[in-house]
Amino acid sequence: MTQVVSEPVVDLTRQEVLKLYGNRLRLRVCGLYCDGDRLLMVRHRGIGLTDTFWCPPGGGAQFGETAPDALIREFAEETGLEVEIGDMLFVNEFMQPPLHAMELFFVVHVTGGTLRQGVDPEMGADEQIIEEVRFMSFDEIKRYPPEEVHALFRHCQSLDDVFRLRGYLQP
Repeated sequence: MTQVVSEPVVDLTRQEVLKLYGNRLRLRVCGLYCDGDRLLMVRHRGIGLTDTFWCPPGGGAQFGETAPDALIREFAEETGLEVEIGDMLFVNEFMQPPLHAMELFFVVHVTGGTLRQGVDPEMGADEQIIEEVRFMSFDEIKRYPPEEVHALFRHCQSLDDVFRLRGYLQP
């Protein structure tokens, strides 16, 4: 009798992420939304150096789509929230080869919808990378190992600092 050995789901997901996004420069848009003293965050798997990666909601802009329109779409897909786009704050260069992205960070204001865990339409039903969507305090975000949260938090000592970031953040 032959035993079938399957790869762990995380490895399959990571392979799919690399197939879709690896070895090319990608333009991403990301939104910063606070509720009181907590920032909306999304937990992904298969991205980054570990199995868990927390970052603000966002994703890739499509050809012919403006950055604000892309962010409105991404917020709806990932969080179920309808948003209005505010000021662009900073650009972060995400570089963890073979992944490379230029990320534009905007302030967002919620105008409707209901918070929920969304999906990534580019991924199959069995390969979804969004595992959780929730508000987190700055202290909670900083308790994670640096490789499990977006690099922008290495430049900040408080939630207010996140909204003071300007210019280009180097990897």
